[in-house]
Amino acid sequence: MPNKSAITVLLCGVGGQGTILAADILAHAAIASGITVKVSEIHGMAQRGGAVTTVVRFGEKVNTMVADLGCADCVVSFETTEALRNLPYLKEGGYLLVADETIKPMPVQTGKAAMPANAHQKLQDNNATIIPAGELARTIGSPKSVNVVLLGALSSRLDFPVSAWEQVIRDRVPQKTIDANIKAFHAGRDFALKA
Repeated sequence: MPNKSAITVLLCGVGGQGTILAADILAHAAIASGITVKVSEIHGMAQRGGAVTTVVRFGEKVNTMVADLGCADCVVSFETTEALRNLPYLKEGGYLLVADETIKPMPVQTGKAAMPANAHQKLQDNNATIIPAGELARTIGSPKSVNVVLLGALSSRLDFPVSAWEQVIRDRVPQKTIDANIKAFHAGRDFALKA
């Protein structure tokens, strides 16, 4: 991770997937690592399964939290359709981490729209790392920790100390879920390091 230029991470998903908590943990992990951070959130109808997008920018100097098309160093998507929708934000040479999960939006459920064809192939064509985040979370006994599994995968690409991530997770999640979330983080990190 270069120190002088800001790194932009765009996290996207749908309401209820923990996108905002994941962005909060990422921002605090950067702060705990001594790095300047700015965060921007967009969540309209999130409570109804609508799109949620959060941009976290960090580095030695961060002028803005706005992410323009083609400027994200990384897109972390909690769902395949949202990954495709946010793909234009990924810069050339950036990387894409995607949970292997598809949620049908309301227009698809009511028959007014169709799901994108060949979503997995399009993501693979864009060098996405497809992460079985739901499966990993269920395997450790914490199906709601998909967001932390994805952070674990992201952590393999960033220079933040693992101890900083672990401390932030302890500080930011409900006490009764700390152990499960630490396991989820390491499950995602281990998967990404082997991918």
